Amino acid sequence: MDEREDLIEGRNAVQEALRSGRPIDKLYIARGDTDRTLGRIVAAARDAGVVVVECDRRKLDAMSATKAHQGVIAQGAVREYCDVDDLLELARSRGEDAFLIACDEISDPHNLGAILRTAECAGAHGIIIPKRRSAGVTAVVDKASAGAAEHLPVARVPNMTAALRELKDNGVWIYGTDADAPADLWHTDLRGPICLVIGSEGFGMGRLVKESCDVMVSIPLMGSITSLNASAAAAVMMYEVVRQRRAGSGNG
Repeated sequence: MDEREDLIEGRNAVQEALRSGRPIDKLYIARGDTDRTLGRIVAAARDAGVVVVECDRRKLDAMSATKAHQGVIAQGAVREYCDVDDLLELARSRGEDAFLIACDEISDPHNLGAILRTAECAGAHGIIIPKRRSAGVTAVVDKASAGAAEHLPVARVPNMTAALRELKDNGVWIYGTDADAPADLWHTDLRGPICLVIGSEGFGMGRLVKESCDVMVSIPLMGSITSLNASAAAAVMMYEVVRQRRAGSGNG
């Protein structure tokens, strides 16, 4: 059930799906739930021509992959993934240096959702995930992203090292994280076209992916714990990119 990519659960995620124009077939709401937020969701759904179905909360519980549906589940088209070139074209169309995040085998959907949320907030142009040994953009990921997954393009690639090679061929620099890397984040130039590679929760980056990186950097850690989780490390990295870009444009 948790692998379904046609369900959107929770109020934020459903609202953002409607805002983004994602095709939705039906909206299921818990019978008897009436409040302003849910009323806005129902009104937006009906304006978009979506069939709204009131049902017993137990039916929603049975449908739900997140087990935290907040009384609303939308059923729509299966998530459409894009190509790496689409992400590069998006950056070009905005007149911006590419800012991409590659997730190397992030299997925890909550981690992937949190990375998507931060990436969207940080102005990244998209996320790259592998087809195998990785969470897809499921209902759990969508809810964990608070709906950011509805606005941020995701490329799903058969081979991560080949995708990184394509980026390098297009002038994008690849940065990975490693606790033992001699260069620390604060003293690394992260401006220009860039892709940040975030390794898996348990094992970090695979050997070939690591060898594909142009630069390895470490995140300074001041406490007793020797690592951050994947989504926290990604957030630190992304906002250092934001800080440097704003400083470089005279806005920081």
